[in-house]
Amino acid sequence: MDVTPQPDVTDVTVQPELLPEPKRLGVLSRLAPEPMKVVLNWGRRYSLWVFNFGLACCAIEFIAASMARHDFIRLGVIPFAPGPRQADLMIVSGTVTDKMAPAVKRLYEQMPEPKYVISFGACSNCGGPYWDSYSVTKGVDQIIPVDVYVPGCPPRPEALLQGILKLQEKIARESLAERYAAAPSVSQLTSGLVTPPPAPVSAPEAGA
Repeated sequence: MDVTPQPDVTDVTVQPELLPEPKRLGVLSRLAPEPMKVVLNWGRRYSLWVFNFGLACCAIEFIAASMARHDFIRLGVIPFAPGPRQADLMIVSGTVTDKMAPAVKRLYEQMPEPKYVISFGACSNCGGPYWDSYSVTKGVDQIIPVDVYVPGCPPRPEALLQGILKLQEKIARESLAERYAAAPSVSQLTSGLVTPPPAPVSAPEAGA
């Protein structure tokens, strides 16, 4: 008689099931029927407030794309948002250095959801001609997520218009439930934040 213990096949590790639509989304985004979500995506794709992070010569091409010759406002893109808290789209145009990277990340984190990023030009894509420099970040996607990459050195304003159209196509078919299904952890939310200075130690009172 074989008395060898058999492995317990009933011990199955149950993975936690994420909610399909997290509570941090708005009520309308969570409970609206599919046609209403199409309308919401339509509104998002044609009302993109841009927070331009111009770091080098690519910013001149961004300015050219916003002028009358190319005029990306006709695509529903509104340039020069007052600040990151009013912006939907960050366009990083130029060389991102290691010293500037924390500022880019902080301003990105200040933007409200849903937010998008276009990397404009070879320098912000991968470092460009300066990729071998000791002080250049090898692409802005090392610090923040990027939705659309626009190549070129220098990139043409028409290339930025094409990148905006690609982003609008992505917004039109996206589901916010899928976009935010994996909620970030506390460590991810607090990564890279500046720690507050230590509290000053009060001197003992005289005669104590």
